[in-house]
Amino acid sequence: MLDIKYIRSHIEEVKKAIQVKNIKLDINELIELDQVVIKSHQKIQDLQRQKNENAQKCKDAKSNEERQKWVQSGRDISHQISQLQSELSEKQNRFNVLMLQVPNLPSEDSPVGENDGANKVIKTVGEKKDCLKSHIDLLIQNDWADFHRIVKVSGSRSYCLKNAAVLLEQALIQWSIRRLIIKGFEVFSLPNFGDKASFLGSGHFPEGKDQVYYLEKDNTYLTGTSEVILNSLYRGEILSEKKLPILMGGLSPCFRREAGSAGKDVKGLLRVHQFVKLEQYVICENNKEQSDHWHAFLLQNSEEILRALELPYQVVMISTGDMGAGKYKMHDIECWLPSLNKYVETHSCSSLLDWQARRTNLRYRGKDEKIYYCYTLNNTAIALPRLLAVFLENHQKEDGSVYIPSVLRPYLGDASVLVPSIEKDH
Repeated sequence: MLDIKYIRSHIEEVKKAIQVKNIKLDINELIELDQVVIKSHQKIQDLQRQKNENAQKCKDAKSNEERQKWVQSGRDISHQISQLQSELSEKQNRFNVLMLQVPNLPSEDSPVGENDGANKVIKTVGEKKDCLKSHIDLLIQNDWADFHRIVKVSGSRSYCLKNAAVLLEQALIQWSIRRLIIKGFEVFSLPNFGDKASFLGSGHFPEGKDQVYYLEKDNTYLTGTSEVILNSLYRGEILSEKKLPILMGGLSPCFRREAGSAGKDVKGLLRVHQFVKLEQYVICENNKEQSDHWHAFLLQNSEEILRALELPYQVVMISTGDMGAGKYKMHDIECWLPSLNKYVETHSCSSLLDWQARRTNLRYRGKDEKIYYCYTLNNTAIALPRLLAVFLENHQKEDGSVYIPSVLRPYLGDASVLVPSIEKDH
């Protein structure tokens, strides 16, 4: 969220951000509530002072009659306080709800537009290949997946990898983890569930609640990215500036309902309910230059991963209408998928400045001994099985086998496991 003091003094800038990000928020209601809440707090403080003065007068009363007078006056003041507190609670709750909806101001170089049509391709790497077979056909032909039987058990948008595809998936994960460690990240294997405060803190609530699986009995939610957990690991703490930056890699199963995506890439491995993702996450000092540095660092890490895997991709600067409420700056990386004859998103790199840290009350003590909110950033390192689909389609050979880039070979042992097996009758 933004600082309410900043909103009060930069109302037009905030209105502009609401407009270009297509956020449904009445900022005037927020400002009016802000004033009401301030005035209510002042009234309650005044009444509390009167109540204290009244109590002293009651104590100093010369007679029982005079004492009863101040007792009654105290009761009247207490009633007024109780009434105001009840009204304030309702107004405060509404104010808090609106504050969570206030978007971050986008960077000056972010393209302005209503949707992804305004996104800007800024780099293209590698050669787009023609389609031999879709990853679905390739997996079925080689007995590397079972799409039919798993649907009977787990429903639509589920998948079941087999044999060599499992080894390849694990090789991609292991190799990516080692790359992050070499780059200076602490790597965490994380739970795939969190409390409501974690989702509010990361900004996935309240807007994205329809995408999340809720475990009612445990009052907890399944995460769609380890960003949710990593963002709250230091929730409520005041860090030392010496500890910054904190570079974290989070590996976890991820779950998304994919609500509202009917008809979009529903077959195969592209848009599934459960997947595995290794996320990059950075907590740094309250400084835009530092934020830009780490944004470029995270983006470069993901590009290096794709180049090492010899995959064609493009880098896209995301427009204001497509980047989401909390983003200050955002880039996607999209890999070429021959079967669809288009690029598909595989990585999402975002800078959020202190928007998340304010929601989680994550701060640090600077060298000047003052307390500041941290800045946070995130980017995908690798997300499977979507990248597996991209990998298979770009590295398949005419005989159905799959080329393995040199960086992965040590993780696969005998790469001959990726030569197609004899097709079986299922």
